Amino acid sequence: MQNLLSLKFWLSLRPGPLLPNYQKIFIALIIILAVCFFVSWVAKIKKRKLYTVFWKKLNSFSLINCFIGLILLFFNYELIPFLSARFWFLLWGAGMAVWLFFIFKILKNIPQKKKQIADEKEYEKYIP
Repeated sequence: MQNLLSLKFWLSLRPGPLLPNYQKIFIALIIILAVCFFVSWVAKIKKRKLYTVFWKKLNSFSLINCFIGLILLFFNYELIPFLSARFWFLLWGAGMAVWLFFIFKILKNIPQKKKQIADEKEYEKYIP
């Protein structure tokens, strides 16, 4: 645990391989992203208009981050000096967090859109 909190661990350009437990966790994360991609792809096909933007964004998030994760795993497995550095994991994690923030911001606005659509239907009911 001390290693995770040291600056030398995160900024070393020749970090060495991942420990087996962390590598398994990393592979599990990539598998979760792949499953999320297929689930969002199927949900996107169903064409529920209100959730379409959410599923499209989640689909692209999952696909791109799964691909980036595979690239990082490959670089780490091959011990390529600069490209297997730990700070790439920090950048990737920060990028994922920001991207998920915007995706869930879209999801948060869906009840407002539902109410707006219901109000428009109620209004159009009285127009000849």
